Order: sequence, then C-alpha cells, then structure tokens
Amino acid sequence: MPLLKLAAKEKQIDDALRSFAEKVFASEVKDEGGRHEISPFDVDEICPISHHEMQAHIFHLEATSTSIKDRRKKRYHGRKTINLSIPQSETSSTKLSHINEYISSTPTYQTVPDFQRVQITGDYASGVTVEDFEMVCKGLYRALCIRERYMQKSFQRFPKTPSKYLRHMEGEAWVANESFYPVFTPPMKKGEDPFRTDDLPENLGYHLKMKDGIVYVYPNEAAASKDEPKPLPYLNMDTFLDDMNFLLALIAQGPVKTYTHRRLKFLSSKFQVHEMLNEMDELKELKNNPHRDFYNCRKVDTHIHAAACMNQKHLLRFIKKSYHIDADRVVHSTKEKNLTLKELFAKLKMHPYDLTVDSLDVHAGRQTFQRFDKFNDKYNPVGASELRDLYLKTDNYIDGEYFATIIKEVGADLVEAKYQHAEPRLSIYGRSPDEWSKLSSWFVRNRIYCPNMTWMIQVPRIYDVFRSKNFLPHFGKMLENVFMPVFEATINPQAHPDLSVFLKHITGFDSVDDESKHSGHMFSSKSPKPEEWTMEKNPSYTYYAYYMYANIAVLNSLRKEQGMNTFLFRPHCGEAGALTHLMTAFMTADNISHGLNLKKSPVLQYLFFLAQIPIAMSPLSNNSLFLEYAKNPFLDFLQKGLMISLSTDDPMQFHFTKEPLMEEYAIAAQVFKLSTCDMCEVARNSVLQCGISHEEKARFLGNNYLEDGPIGNDIRKTNVAQIRMAYRYETWCYELNLIAEGLKSGD
Repeated sequence: MPLLKLAAKEKQIDDALRSFAEKVFASEVKDEGGRHEISPFDVDEICPISHHEMQAHIFHLEATSTSIKDRRKKRYHGRKTINLSIPQSETSSTKLSHINEYISSTPTYQTVPDFQRVQITGDYASGVTVEDFEMVCKGLYRALCIRERYMQKSFQRFPKTPSKYLRHMEGEAWVANESFYPVFTPPMKKGEDPFRTDDLPENLGYHLKMKDGIVYVYPNEAAASKDEPKPLPYLNMDTFLDDMNFLLALIAQGPVKTYTHRRLKFLSSKFQVHEMLNEMDELKELKNNPHRDFYNCRKVDTHIHAAACMNQKHLLRFIKKSYHIDADRVVHSTKEKNLTLKELFAKLKMHPYDLTVDSLDVHAGRQTFQRFDKFNDKYNPVGASELRDLYLKTDNYIDGEYFATIIKEVGADLVEAKYQHAEPRLSIYGRSPDEWSKLSSWFVRNRIYCPNMTWMIQVPRIYDVFRSKNFLPHFGKMLENVFMPVFEATINPQAHPDLSVFLKHITGFDSVDDESKHSGHMFSSKSPKPEEWTMEKNPSYTYYAYYMYANIAVLNSLRKEQGMNTFLFRPHCGEAGALTHLMTAFMTADNISHGLNLKKSPVLQYLFFLAQIPIAMSPLSNNSLFLEYAKNPFLDFLQKGLMISLSTDDPMQFHFTKEPLMEEYAIAAQVFKLSTCDMCEVARNSVLQCGISHEEKARFLGNNYLEDGPIGNDIRKTNVAQIRMAYRYETWCYELNLIAEGLKSGD
C-alpha cells in the first residue's frame, strides 16, 4: 500500500514537471517564432479573435442592408460570377494557359515549352465578403492609376501590362505611347569623345524662378513679371496630398490588408508548387542554351556609392602606392601650413607600410548593427577624416585626383570582368550653389568615363546639419542649390559646358540618409513652405521626396523638349523608418533601394508587385546595419514575383573580393539556395531596373525587352528560362484580372 501511494506521488510530480517543461518549450517556440521578421498579419485561420471580428463585420453589413435576403442573393451571385480560372489575355481571346499558341509565329528561342501550371478552379473565395472584395478592387485600381499618373507626368516607367488592364477596366482601348518613356544618353560610338562640347545646343533665353520650392520656367522676363510660366507639369500640392491620404487610408483598411495578405500567401505558395513541378524543365532549357550561363549574362550593381565602390584591400594598396610615389607631394592644407603626404602621415602618427585592412578599419561589423552613426564613421580610414578627405573626396587640395584614379581602377576591373556594370552615386549636398560646377569640373578634368558605368546623384537629407551651422537660411535655399544649376545648364548648355557634359552621364537622383531618424513632422497642407522652413529640425522623408520629385518632373519635361536625357528618381527607401516612406516612393519613385519594410505592409507589398516596381536589395549591407541575413525578405520577395535585383551598396564596408557583385550573388545563392534560373532572373531584373541606354539593353536582353512576358525575353542573352517568364507573366495577369473582375461585379 505505501508503495502504491509513493508511485502515485511520483506520477503527480512527473506530470507536473512534464506540464512545466511543455510550457517552457512552448514559450521558447513562441519566442523563437517571434524572433523571425514576419508580417504582423500572419495569424492562424482559426484565430478566434479574427473569426469573431469577421462575424461581427458581416453582421454589421447585413444589419445595415435594407434587405438581408437581397444582400445574401448578391453575395451568392458575386461568388458565382467571379471564377478563379486563368484570366484572358488583353490582346487575344486565347487563354494565357496556352501562351505558346499566340507566340507560335515567333522564333524558336522565344517559344515556351510545355510545362505544368498551377490552376485554381471553382467559385470565388478570398477571405473577405464580396462587398469588401469590390471595395478592395476599387482601392487597388485607384492606387495603380495614381502610380501611373505620377510616372507619366515625370517621364518615368510604368509597365505596359497593368496599363492595358487599367484601360480595359475603364472600357477604353490601350494605345502604346512612347512619349512617356525616359530618355537615356546613347552609348559612345567607337572613337567618339565622351567629353565633347562642340555639339551643345544654343541658349533658349528662358527665365527661371523658384517659387514654393519648385523651379518655374518662363519664356522671358516679361512673362516672369506677369507670372505666366511655360506649360510644364508643375505639381499641385493639394492633389498630391489627396492621393497620399487615399493611399494612407487604403493601407490601413482591414479588408484590404486581409485580401492582400492572402494574395501574397497564395503567390508564395504557388511559386513553390511551380518550382517543385517545373524546376527540371527550366534547367533543361538552360542546359540547351548554347554559350550563355550565369557568368556571362549581364548584371548591374544597381545601388553602389562611389565613395565606397572599392574593396578595403584595393584602398589599402592604393594608399601604400600613393605614398611610395608621392611622399613629398603637398596634398593637404591646414590653418598653419601645407603638408606633404609624408608629413600628413607623420602628423597622424602612422606609416602606410604598417597599415593592414584591420588597422584601416573601414569594414562594417557587429559594432555597426543598428548604429548608422558608427557606420558613417567607417568612411574614415584609420578613423582619420584627413585621409577620407584626401582619398575619397572630389573637392580637396589635389582636386580629387586620388579619388578619380581609384574610380578609374574600379572601372577597369568592371571592363575586365566584361559582364558586370555599376551605377555609382556622387553627392550633391545643396550647401552651396557652386557644388555642381566643382563636381562636373572634377569629372571632366579627370576624364572619368567607363563604358560599364553610369552615374547617379545622391542628395543626403542633412538640412538640419547645415542649418544648425548657419550654412543655409532655409530649406528652400537647399532646394535651389540642388536644382537651379541643372535648370540653368539645360536652358543654356554653352554657358555651362562641363556641367552639360556631366549631365549626359547622369541617369537619376537618389535621396539618402538614415531612415530610422524620425523627424516628427507630418507632411500636410499646413506644412511650412520651403522658404518658410527656417527651423533647425529636419523635414520629413515625404517632404524631401515631394520637392525632389516635383523639380525632377519639371526638369525632365524641359530636357525632353530639347532632346536631352532625362532623370529617374531612385531613392533609398524602406531600409528602416515609417511605412509612409514606401507609400511616398510608390507615388514618386521609378524604383527604390532596400525595401525591407515592405514585409510589414501586405498592401504596399502587393501594390509593388502589381506595378512591378524595381527594388535594389543589399542583404550583406542590411546584415551589418538593420537586419540579419537569414531574416532578409529577399527570397520571399523573389518567390512572390516582386521585381528585385541584388546590389552591393558599399563594397568597402561589406565585401572582401575584387568582384563584390559576384560575391553578393554567390552568398545569396548559398544562403537562399537559389537555382541558376533564379540568379539569371535577378540579373535580368537588374538590367531592366538600371539607367543604361535603350541600345545597350536591347543588346544585353534582346530587341523585344520592352515587352512583358516570354515574348520580351531572349533566352540566348539572358539565360532565363521561357517557362519561368511565362509563369511570371501569367501569375501577374491573373492578379490584375482579379481586380478587373472585382470592378465588373461591383458594376
């Protein structure tokens, strides 16, 4: 008997321990799950709270109806009319599931082999009521229309396929209009001087005046005195704010979040099934493709800063080489005296011979995670701002000669690699009006030209720094310093020959800085005008983006009239900070860099997918600053079909090899287990995203690259399987067709 009691007691203790252990394990599992960066809308289908809320929502809809019976009939009718079959092509009655039928007349390399498709049949079911579905579709339709309007106004890119669907929804015929396309400088012909000035246009005699932060162009001074500007696309702030407020409301609406979250889940799952069914067929296509493989398909580093475009070993070797050759050359000036290179290093109490990549200390690491201030300090070799000024600046005692030489060496490496291109960013700060002339003179004087490089201008959002030091009276002056010289060179190129030549090599503007810094200012109709912004506080991200976009739109229209190249707006966006950054970029930017925060908003992520807005992602950069590599949404975005490319950001801080872009691809391929087709698809995206000329893109991607889907892909040049292209195109059309069906059922 005592033995039985003891056994029972031990059993109770074991049960208690087991129960406690299970709770601890459950807690650990819960914490582990919480550590992963997932959408806040990932909830179980049987979540009682969401189930209760949906029931209450449906009850409210039915209670407000005049007739519950009619409402139920409408819901039933809606379910029956929206059938989730493969949508119809806009140009043919042929189903997209038989895409090879309507391109059968094309060359053999463009045909799509038979492959297994994932098809959903049956009645409509999307997790929201039919009434909500109709409301969601109207919202998504209007959002796409907003994006299309702002892209066309500024001569930036909006894909043909969603444009066709939008016209179809409006009951209009779609007409191709190439007048909205951006203009890029064509490649230099053999023997042509990239710095020639004998072909610059004559003075137009226009008059310029900045008003409320936007440059207005007048035919002459008389028109300026009467305030009668030329008919250019000047942005209306009230319209912009109305569109912005609509998008703000859209991304916060529950039914829209539910619908887009489910569609994104479907896209991810659908790709995984497609991959499981067709991976070997895609590989077979690539194996049968002669000559071309991942190594010799073109790829572009779509996001790289010129001041860090070299790796740390390259910089170290250059410092040692310059000391060996120029030890007695005067290279630096202080208040007391001018210093030779030897004296400068003596002042810093070091000798170049003793330097290593470790003592150079330009590589980002654990110490820079979530510390953008420490990351910026990494631009100072050995922690010395004097060396940054000497080796990584364009405006210094030796007129940026060392920096120009380093960039030329990086360019030579790209030419040697042949199939890699880069788009380095050079800085214009807006601190003084002569920055443009100094930068362009440096560019032309050092003859910085590389056929594998195109250039961009980055504008750091550091008005608060300049204002606190009294360099600027107000924000309007910063905008004037950034944009007025470019307008002047556009109107009278012969008076600004260096700047006019330099602008031919520029493809876009970038807006850069630490996005996690919150300004505390909400952009609205009550916001101070730029000339009234005299406080030391920095304007918000949206405030910067609005005025940059507004000036670029006017500038592009003016330059296109004169047959000059235009500029794209390609800001850093979504690396950190508020979702409003991504919403603003959706309205104003041709493409963005980073985009990590899209994973926090299913609505914006789905809109970026529908509009195929390119995103230059830099997982190695994010790994050292904001997000661990394994948690990067790169693979998730790729599977869903967002248009992403890989970029290096800052090779000096994040990479080790002579080919940092290949290093970026190699690490992504290993961590995310990418196939050859995946990597070639990302490489193709990078060429589409970048600012190289139409002629070069046609040479690298095929003559039909402007067309969407498999008909626009030349596998002989891109090494992307036609099966993959057909899958992407059909899936894209499927989602757009759902919106069209939702609008149709609403009518």
